[in-house]
Parts: sequence; structure tokens; C-alpha cells
Amino acid sequence: MEAIHTIGRRKKSVARIFLSKGKGNVIINKKKYTDYFTTAPLQYKIIQPFSLTNTKDSFDLKATVKGGGITGQAEAIRLAISRALCKIDTENRSVLKPQGLLTRDPRMVERKKYGQKKARKKFQFSKR
Repeated sequence: MEAIHTIGRRKKSVARIFLSKGKGNVIINKKKYTDYFTTAPLQYKIIQPFSLTNTKDSFDLKATVKGGGITGQAEAIRLAISRALCKIDTENRSVLKPQGLLTRDPRMVERKKYGQKKARKKFQFSKR
């Protein structure tokens, strides 16, 4: 089996992953995933698709991720992994879809408008 290439996005983060048969090594930006994501909830987000489909030690993952913060990056990688697992076996879709792992989260930062302090906050109004 050759490597499967998929893309995941979240906010400003874009993750490209290459999934191939292996022993469960997860490399993100040339670092082990536990070194790149130091907190336990973020590490869980990376491993979640593998643990739900019982494929934790059967694939090697090589990912490059750019932009955004660490939470957005972790969720972008999670989406890409879920998409790759569905490409490998269509039965994985029935496990991942109810958990919401195949849904692209469209929420982005709202832009600042002119004549205002922030996206929605206005300058103080004085009647007199």
C-alpha cells in the first residue's frame, strides 16, 4: 500500500498528512506528536480517529501543519486522519461520522469593520 495523502483545515490551520502501513509512529513537522503537542487533550485529539477505528498500531503518520494556533492545528490533523481512514476502509465512516470527526468546522474569526473598534464592538456613542 502506498501512502494516502489528505488535507484537513480548521480556522487558519492547514494540515497535510501521509498515512501508510506501519507500526503506529506519528510524526508532525519532523517531531514526535507528544513533543509537538505537549498537553494531553491535544494528544488525544490526534489519536482519537485511530482509537475509534481500532487501527492505533497499524499505520504510520507523517504530517505537516501550518498556520493558526495549536488547537486549530490539532483539529486540522484530526480531520485529515479521519478522511484518510475513510479512504482506506469505507466502514470506518460509520464509526467516525457520529462522533463529528468528518465535519469541517466552518467557524472563522470575523473581520474587523471600519468605523468600529473590533468586529462587533462600536466606539462609545455620545448623544450630547
